[in-house]
Amino acid sequence: MDDAFIADAQQILSADNSLVPEFWQKKYKDEAGRNWDKFYNRNSTNFFKDRHWTDREFEELRPGYTFSEQNPVLLEIGCGVGNFVWPILKRNPDISVYACDFSPRAVDFVKANELYSEDRCRAFVCDITKDRLADTIPPHSVDIVSAIYVFSALPPEKQADAVSNILEILKPGGRILFRDYGIYDLAQLRFKSGHKLENNLYVRQDGTLSYYFSTERLRELFVQHGGLVELENDYVVKRLVNVKREIDSDRVFTQAKFQAPIDTAAIESAMSSTTI
Repeated sequence: MDDAFIADAQQILSADNSLVPEFWQKKYKDEAGRNWDKFYNRNSTNFFKDRHWTDREFEELRPGYTFSEQNPVLLEIGCGVGNFVWPILKRNPDISVYACDFSPRAVDFVKANELYSEDRCRAFVCDITKDRLADTIPPHSVDIVSAIYVFSALPPEKQADAVSNILEILKPGGRILFRDYGIYDLAQLRFKSGHKLENNLYVRQDGTLSYYFSTERLRELFVQHGGLVELENDYVVKRLVNVKREIDSDRVFTQAKFQAPIDTAAIESAMSSTTI
């Protein structure tokens, strides 16, 4: 993102000073899971495309990548209906997967898929901001946690709780693979007045939340709060051109990797000494 693009985006965002009333802010945040459940009731498995690109972006997902002598274990948070899970299980025969979502309906769709087998995949309902992952997954047993377009669905004040929850099941040396919406994304700039809850947090027409991340915010969550090591943390900018709809603008995403220290005591020390 160059300076001119950032200046134009900031000018657009500064023009919207109206916030959703506090009553509705609380309601949208409290009912985040319920609104996603309604979303999957309306759209079933037809809305999102399978994510065949993830192992191109993250080498940790490719066959043959080793963390230890054992086959890798992955947790996908916010699994939806399995658009990430199925391509990975097909392409990587070594990996086994836990998959969770706070929408019971989405998890039911995963379990109903003909590819689902608990030999390699276990899906369960979990709100990662409050339901303890370690009640389902053995502590410090997961090599990879994929967080692909999921943290943006969480209220900002609950995102640190989700990080703390993940760290309970992440192995020493394990990695979090992150991809989500970035600040100044086209979708953020196109929100009309009446959708803004707070800076970088908006509500869509269907009641689901959308938060837009800066790389600084990711560093706060995963490094300063979580005590993780930052391996990558940057913006991915993709030009979107649609002549028919007269769209010529940028999609902006954040993409990052964070690694747990080998010493789990270092994580616990960092978490106990920081508040965000």
